[in-house]
Amino acid sequence: MIKKTIYVLALLLLCGEVHAQDEFNRELKAYPYNLRDLTVVGSPLSATIRPKDTLLDVARRYDLSYYNELEFLYPHLDEWLPPKDKPMVLPTMWVLPPTRHQQLLINLPEQRLYYFNKKEAAVQTYPIGIGDEGWETPLGTFHITEKRPNPTWYIPASLQEKYGMKSMPPGPDNPMGDFVMKFSAGAYGIHGTNVPWGVGGLVSHGCIRLYPEDIRILYAQVKISTKLEIIYEPIKFGQRNGHIFMEAHPDIYRRIPDYWKYAWEKLRQYPLSDSVDLKRFQLALLLQNGMVTDVTRLQVTDGFGREIINLMMQ
Repeated sequence: MIKKTIYVLALLLLCGEVHAQDEFNRELKAYPYNLRDLTVVGSPLSATIRPKDTLLDVARRYDLSYYNELEFLYPHLDEWLPPKDKPMVLPTMWVLPPTRHQQLLINLPEQRLYYFNKKEAAVQTYPIGIGDEGWETPLGTFHITEKRPNPTWYIPASLQEKYGMKSMPPGPDNPMGDFVMKFSAGAYGIHGTNVPWGVGGLVSHGCIRLYPEDIRILYAQVKISTKLEIIYEPIKFGQRNGHIFMEAHPDIYRRIPDYWKYAWEKLRQYPLSDSVDLKRFQLALLLQNGMVTDVTRLQVTDGFGREIINLMMQ
């Protein structure tokens, strides 16, 4: 009887685990793009908080991160005990970061990865966790050098005392998750995680972490030698259907001495700056919440916008 009870409890626990995994299963989702006039992808979604949901559950269900996407939009909601049945607008719309290679691209301030399929003119995007302060994820252009399922984690010498070992085998305690893609920047890699709620935070020692369901999709597509661009761009402009959109993110690594001056300079360099509504532009800068904002001026007077921008830069 005792053995049967233990068996039933184990089965229930297993079923619960499988149900939890099934809830966050993901299908590949790609958006059409072109770098001339379609550089804004996705569209806002609406959702309702289910009973027993945390905001971290909501974020993961819709392939967002809580800490740098939902928290910025809903700072007054308790992430662990949000009001059930509350309607929410989700920031599932993105301005594409500037890319030279249209392959793999990571923009650190927004903590997102983009995977371009240039042949099909389609792009995928996934939230990521990146390096903590003192362990910042490196910038530059690299390429994928190695791919491994069920990876062993070879622990850096500085952390071996903490973990009491030099390497950690595959398993639930391994922070690399089920898949890793190493790239040409030393010991760094793009991999899964055993702590999904850390996605969207400064959580790693420089590696890039994805939700388990996202790395599974990405790993199957990315080939050895794929180029990887890692950039640092908190201000982005894009176009769709004749409108201009903007995204502003915080300077998470504090690399920009004067954020506002930097933003005005980005606007000055933008080819369509005369068509940007300056009040909406400044509002996006004040909020820095990563929400895609339509900054199109309704009526454009030739040269007027650029004169204002030049004055602001003085």
